[in-house]
Amino acid sequence: MSTVQDVQGQLDQDGISFLLAQFVDINGSAKVKMVPASTFSNIVNDGAGFAGAALYGMGQGPNSHDMMARVDIDTYTPLPWRDGTARFACDLFVDGEPWMYCPRQNMKRVLNDVREAGFSFQVGIEPEHFLVTKSEDGSLQVWDPNNVDSLEKPCYDFKGIANVMDYLQDMMEGMTSLGWEVYQADHEDGNGQYEINFVYTDALITADRYTFFKMMTSQIAQKYGAIATHMAKPFSDRTGSGGHIHYHLADSDSGENMFVDDSDPKGLGLSKMAYHFIGGILAHAPALTAVMSPTVNCYKRLQVGAGLTSSTSGYTWTPASITYGDNNRTQMIRVAGPGNIEDRTMSAGCNPYLAFAVYVAAGMDGIARELDPGEVNRSNMYDLSLNEISQRGIRMLPQSLPEAIAELKQDEVVQAGLGVIADDFIKLKEAEWSEYHSQVSRWEVDRYLQMF
Repeated sequence: MSTVQDVQGQLDQDGISFLLAQFVDINGSAKVKMVPASTFSNIVNDGAGFAGAALYGMGQGPNSHDMMARVDIDTYTPLPWRDGTARFACDLFVDGEPWMYCPRQNMKRVLNDVREAGFSFQVGIEPEHFLVTKSEDGSLQVWDPNNVDSLEKPCYDFKGIANVMDYLQDMMEGMTSLGWEVYQADHEDGNGQYEINFVYTDALITADRYTFFKMMTSQIAQKYGAIATHMAKPFSDRTGSGGHIHYHLADSDSGENMFVDDSDPKGLGLSKMAYHFIGGILAHAPALTAVMSPTVNCYKRLQVGAGLTSSTSGYTWTPASITYGDNNRTQMIRVAGPGNIEDRTMSAGCNPYLAFAVYVAAGMDGIARELDPGEVNRSNMYDLSLNEISQRGIRMLPQSLPEAIAELKQDEVVQAGLGVIADDFIKLKEAEWSEYHSQVSRWEVDRYLQMF
């Protein structure tokens, strides 16, 4: 753990003149105040003041006392794209007390319960995103500087990745300079879609890093005339962007992966605790979807079907069935190796602080109740018809935001993972759906204008 004096010395050594006191709103959007580095001790002890009612879901009105963003000194992050400026992730306080509408404060509350049970939640993320440009009419195009990114199956294509190598190398060098242990980047399954992977660690650190990753992509992409978007489904005919998570529980003292068992009779290398955790996830999956896929657009990615629609590449790569399997990407939960569990349903458009909080709450409920996830599903789910899936008794994830919110309203465990944020989250998402549903889209005009 760093001390204030240690960090102050690092600021001086690195020539930092300005600081960004950063937190997120209920959507996970990064918010900041910029202050001179000379005021560092002030934002450690008191915080940078915000008007909470100016943001979504912060639990304040125009008459409320100031929210104060106090820096977490262990999150010191020099901006790789701008010399002399650094960012700190912040927790929100009001009148000196932790403000639990702060997604980061809420996540720390949930993780503290996990620690009291003797564990830490270790999480990694696969941060898929698109690079696009926007025309004057508002339409999006893939950012394709050399006009080579047009293959039906562009995943891992050399020409596709060479097309944006400057952007990817800037990102990887910047992330490496921050100590994130970057280990690979690739062109993903959609034209203009990329992923840069870094090692996983404590869930709170990963949430902080994922938030900064999104900030960083926006600025590095801008350097090359592109827009980096973490929207779940920016193109109707291309694969959507997920934030697949890999995770396990570790012993809080030794760091041992508690999900590993080499004698697992099912052959996946998982412990009984891991299976109970999976049982909790499967039990609460419909309600979890509301938080892990929290926008109207997320459900354009999370589609029921044979896995062969809505993507020119041939696959959506987004399971919609509530199942778990071995190293099988058609399952919601894939066991990628002993003690390494992946959930493939989380959207790039999520708030990671809220998503991780409800996810571990659901898993811990599975452990507490010793829930059985059932037998391993080794099928290719994309080969099964909806009728076959139904005959096997397999449930499907919600197919729209209101369906997911309805599930959330009935799930006390997932609501408890959101804490006081739950009611405002539900109201905000119901309003989002109402606004969306009242719009007349271009598709409707094209289809119906002259039909009758």
